[in-house]
Amino acid sequence: MSTPTSSSTSSSSGTEQRAARAAALDAADPLARYVGAFVPSADVVAYLDGNSLGRPTRASAERLARFATEQWGARLIRGWDEEWYDLPLTLGDRIGAAALGAGPGQAFVADSTTVILYKLVRAALGAPSVAGRDEVVLDSGNFPTDRYVLEGVAREHGVTLRWVAPAHDGGVTPEQVAEVLTDRTALVVLSHVAYRSGYLSDAAGITRLAHDAGALVLWDLCHSAGAVPVELDAWGVDLAVGCTYKYLNGGPGAPAFGYVRADLQDALTQPIQGWMGSAAPFEMGPGYAPHPGARGFLSGTPAIVGMLAMQDMVDLVAEAGMGAIRAKSVALTELALELVDDLLVPLGARVASPRDTGLRGSHVTVDHEAFEATLPLLWARGVIPDFRRPDGLRLGLSPLSTSFDEVRVGVEAVRDALAEVTAARAR
Repeated sequence: MSTPTSSSTSSSSGTEQRAARAAALDAADPLARYVGAFVPSADVVAYLDGNSLGRPTRASAERLARFATEQWGARLIRGWDEEWYDLPLTLGDRIGAAALGAGPGQAFVADSTTVILYKLVRAALGAPSVAGRDEVVLDSGNFPTDRYVLEGVAREHGVTLRWVAPAHDGGVTPEQVAEVLTDRTALVVLSHVAYRSGYLSDAAGITRLAHDAGALVLWDLCHSAGAVPVELDAWGVDLAVGCTYKYLNGGPGAPAFGYVRADLQDALTQPIQGWMGSAAPFEMGPGYAPHPGARGFLSGTPAIVGMLAMQDMVDLVAEAGMGAIRAKSVALTELALELVDDLLVPLGARVASPRDTGLRGSHVTVDHEAFEATLPLLWARGVIPDFRRPDGLRLGLSPLSTSFDEVRVGVEAVRDALAEVTAARAR
């Protein structure tokens, strides 16, 4: 019988040490009890894509089942008078209080992120305070939707786009924004957390710069809300938009939220005039008049079914508190970086996210030219990160649903799959 070699013994020892460290972190985690609040996946051993689609909560699974019989089935159209009509605003207020640092009457749940982004951009460009200005600041590293929407608006309305080019492993800095702000800047549109690198922008600082230049600011919070503390009111933010299916666990295609600062609401006109945003929706009048306040930014019939699951996650976020959630997010990404340095960098991988915890959201991106070929192996083995071109593997760590040992298991599996792919290519 063969005896273990020194290399295999060393490898086994390293695995045991990593497992012990992850177990210790889980044992000390004050939020560990929340991991059990989510529906488990029978064939998934490490879910590292919570920044793309959050797991469903157990409470939401029950809520969805009850809704069909107890609300939709039992109350039928009476549900509009009893809860549904107000839900876009009441749920918006709950999201605002739990995750956005927003007082009541400013946040709403409505359309997709793309549609709300379009509505708020168009509304901002028509604001009296920026009359005569014709430039919008944005960045080349932003999520495609943001860039595409702004390109379309610019083409339709003769707006000039002023582009900022962030670093591959970073994001937009106040210094970069200051360089492109002019007396013609009407609006600055940026993501608080960069979708690829995870870079956490200085939202407060950039907002001050834009305001000093006389411009409005719109923040995309898709990779922030529910994972990174946001203080829209304290920062003086004008407008914001974000999705609810990532860290707010609203489910595939759940409707997005928007935010319009209270003192701006009656000064802005949103372009998609639908009946639910009118002053008297059920009067069915001959002409459109906007509803005052946040309701005026609604358009069509709200997606009530799409608003069900996020309600339970918002409760969990409020209960845990964004301070504790952020602390665990930092700890999870720190562990992920340690494991990447130990296991993936020796195989040629490169960290493409900020190492400074103050500049990093809740995901870590690692680059390697073989990751596109590695991803199918990982998914087949129940390890679920995602891939972003040209060669980035994102490890998205949702603080309430992710354990430290799950991160360990996942990165070790990435190491094994990457080694297989690179070895096969070398033959």
